[in-house]
Amino acid sequence: MSKIIFIGNCLLVAVLLSFNTVSANTKVDDFVLLDQSGDAQALFYDKEAKAIVVMIHGNGCQIVRSILPDYKALRDEYESKGVRFLMLNANLQDTRVTIASEAAEWGIDMPILIDSAQVIAPSLNVTRTGEVLVINPVSREISYRGALNDRVHFERQKKEASEHYVKNALDAVLAGKAVALSEVKSVGCIVNLPKPEQAITYSETIAPMLLDKCVACHQEGGIAPWAMSEYRMIQGFAPMIREVVRTKRMPPWHADPEIGQWQHDAGLSAEETKILISWIEAGAKRGAGEDPLLAFKPNETQWPLGEPDLIVEVPAFEVPASGIVDYQFPVVQNTLDKDAWVVAATVLPGDTQAVHHVLLGSADQPPAADDLENVFQNYIMGYAPGNESAHMPEGTGVFVPKGGVYLLQVHYTPYGKKSTDTTKVGLYFADKPPQNFLRNHVIANSRLSIPPYAARHEEKAYFEFWNDAVIYGLVPHAHYRGRSSSFDLVYPDGRSEVILSVPNYDFNWQRTYAFTEPKSVPAGTKIIHRTVYDNSANNLGNPDPSRQVPWGLQSEDEMLYGSVSYSWVDETSAEPIHSYLTSETAQWMGVIDKDMDGLISEAEMPSRLRESIGWKWKLLDQDDDGQLNLTEMEVLMVKMMEKKKQQKTAKN
Repeated sequence: MSKIIFIGNCLLVAVLLSFNTVSANTKVDDFVLLDQSGDAQALFYDKEAKAIVVMIHGNGCQIVRSILPDYKALRDEYESKGVRFLMLNANLQDTRVTIASEAAEWGIDMPILIDSAQVIAPSLNVTRTGEVLVINPVSREISYRGALNDRVHFERQKKEASEHYVKNALDAVLAGKAVALSEVKSVGCIVNLPKPEQAITYSETIAPMLLDKCVACHQEGGIAPWAMSEYRMIQGFAPMIREVVRTKRMPPWHADPEIGQWQHDAGLSAEETKILISWIEAGAKRGAGEDPLLAFKPNETQWPLGEPDLIVEVPAFEVPASGIVDYQFPVVQNTLDKDAWVVAATVLPGDTQAVHHVLLGSADQPPAADDLENVFQNYIMGYAPGNESAHMPEGTGVFVPKGGVYLLQVHYTPYGKKSTDTTKVGLYFADKPPQNFLRNHVIANSRLSIPPYAARHEEKAYFEFWNDAVIYGLVPHAHYRGRSSSFDLVYPDGRSEVILSVPNYDFNWQRTYAFTEPKSVPAGTKIIHRTVYDNSANNLGNPDPSRQVPWGLQSEDEMLYGSVSYSWVDETSAEPIHSYLTSETAQWMGVIDKDMDGLISEAEMPSRLRESIGWKWKLLDQDDDGQLNLTEMEVLMVKMMEKKKQQKTAKN
């Protein structure tokens, strides 16, 4: 292996003696980190990448700042050849805010991956900023590590480089040849990667962490494939635990940790991640002390919230071994002989492997055959793995009148063998009416269309609160192509705020994100829901990247679906003010109002509807401003509903 050391004077020699001596050809494991924009970046995401180049970044390091023009020039030359360029920051002193500020000031227009837990940098043997790694995606080895070129050194620079180490390494990797010079000592600022202050113990640190974050699913009879029942299981699965934590597949909590505070946060903090990975990489040793996992006793009752006031039994359904099962819409008679307020609920799937999700609502009477999705008219809760029970926010509940029916939407996913699902729902009622109604609104865009092979296609819609409101929780939903999702508030004075970001969306986990402190918003506030879709071949879950993907219930289609639970400030359980007509009209406006100004122009109106309205637009536009506001759109909605009813009657 060839090496080179830059020697300018005695002082430089002394400095270089402390440099990292770990050689290239080190294997690199995949990982996922958030960058300075809060986007999730997987190292080996691009399956067509011919090489991956990573430069170690650090705020305030003059070496990094000095070689940035050379690094960007190299990117401009080689990106079109299939080379992916990234940066990595593992500095204790740098935050996403300061890194983003440095990137803006110094014109860094590529992702800077932020290793806030400092678990990736040690695995790459990082010691100094300014070092560059060239990774071969096929062998997943570091083909070269060291200086970018010989132009920049401590306190001095040459006008032009005479040696181009990374460029030469890239040419060799792209040509399928061995890199002649695989390691060159580089200069830069020291990255402080402190070791844990004290030994990490299994009994006092690791096992309690697993009990808190993992065992709810990883127990006998749980939804996870194996149980964390004792140390021996943890030891055996330790390498796998390391992998799923580094790639953010586990724990299944995908909210950006720097945005919002959430109830039942199942994610690992940066410190917890560092401790867990460090313990595994040190050999996952048992050490002294009792095993807390052996003392864990699973909930002996099937109902984690206690015996329900009412159990709703869903008709049994035969799940085939393979294929696609259409969404099922069971209707179950409400056996209550009195009105009730639901304040909590639990869904118990008969077959946890087959049931992907369950949505539950109620209605005064069975819906028509073409209106089965009325589950949202009086929505109660939604189930998905990891989201089995729901408590309504304090002082709220969902009103269910006596009689009527419970409406469900059940999504089944075959998993290799036939099974029979017998899902049950446990409902818990308040002793007396709560202070307020819990309302639910779905921000949806059934007009979405995702182009073939699009890696980052965004769809969005919004909902405008027409009264003062309190927001309790959010649920983003997409299918296999969902890449990231977010909710923003735009206040009447023009201020905007991101209140939830899910940068690494995972269709397998449908999480409810409930605020630790409910968010109050004034009338006129818009909540904007955005989802970015990955319809490229790099998305391993993509059913068909060549498709123009439409809205659809099945997973091979897509959804922009953002659920918002809230209450109206001026509403009480004794004096309801909510209007379903206004809610449906607001939902429609949130889709067609492309400039999101709260008004619908003729150009924004769907073409067929615009043509059918014709001269009647003048009658609808009561304030004569050339656009339709929410109240004016309600009038149009009523007319459309009446016309639809007339057509249906005539057809029958």
